[in-house]
Amino acid sequence: MHFSTALISAFAATLVAAHPGANVEEEAQERRGFLSTAKRTNLDHCSAQIKARGLGKTAALRRRTLMENKAKRGVVAQRDLADLNKSHHSDADYDTTTPLDTLFEKEKSCVLAPETTEGPYYVAGEFIRHNVAENEPGVPLTLDLAIYDVETCDPITDTWVQIWSCNSTGIYSGVPSGADYTPAPENLKTTFLRGFQQTDASGAAQFETLFPGHYSGRTQHVHVAVHPTGSATPRANGTIDEATVSHVGQFYFDQALSDEVERLAPYSANAQPLTANADDRLLLADLATSDPIVEYVLLGETVADGLLAWFSFGVNMTATREARVAATYYEGGGVATPEEE
Repeated sequence: MHFSTALISAFAATLVAAHPGANVEEEAQERRGFLSTAKRTNLDHCSAQIKARGLGKTAALRRRTLMENKAKRGVVAQRDLADLNKSHHSDADYDTTTPLDTLFEKEKSCVLAPETTEGPYYVAGEFIRHNVAENEPGVPLTLDLAIYDVETCDPITDTWVQIWSCNSTGIYSGVPSGADYTPAPENLKTTFLRGFQQTDASGAAQFETLFPGHYSGRTQHVHVAVHPTGSATPRANGTIDEATVSHVGQFYFDQALSDEVERLAPYSANAQPLTANADDRLLLADLATSDPIVEYVLLGETVADGLLAWFSFGVNMTATREARVAATYYEGGGVATPEEE
């Protein structure tokens, strides 16, 4: 999928800041710069090897187990998630009798999510934990991530992965910022919706989180960072303070799904302007070369009962850099870096 210069320019005319101290257009320019020189922009070249090694079946079994453990009344719905030029509803006749292996071995999202900007909400010193929701209200979201080496097509094992996202009303933990980018230094003491997990022998990691809310200038998304194997060391207090990354990316959700969630409380109480997928600068850049939208199933009769979502992506583990750290969490609270205060 490609977008014309005129279309991108038209979006730029209505640009708003996505983070305090940052600009979506600047982030999008960084994104386009990376894509223009990236050697690989998807995992098509790995499809045969992934299938031959049985990694698709391994993923299917893993996701089936997650589903059976969490679903309230079985698989109720499944949507075929693709880029914005395609239907977000499956043309297959999936229902509650569809074998789960049929659903979960389907790897349409097995694409490279290339390096992108982390924005100024990256926090070092996050906790190692499977469940990052804490006491935040919202729609439960179980994430299954599978990570491959884009050069060798091997699963990346025993490496640390972290995720972070805003809560249902568009606020990030661990940084001195509140809704609509208002100063909120007390927020440095919070840790919700952030955490680390280590990949297993299949290159997979799972998180229990919440469906993210929205904030001005960005559609709903979750950030993910992959650290070079051996670079991240757990601390005695169960956290990891590491800013060296091999990949920083974001993944997204079907627009119809986001719309459903936004009609629920407490998401519906968020007064910040909504940005649709079609108007998000960074998502549009990703869609030019890959499909960064998760596949998912419902875990009950309605979206409110929760979701299981899965996403696979490739990482060039030989390419490393230092992430821009907004704050570092220590025992008793976070400390903002000077440029983010």
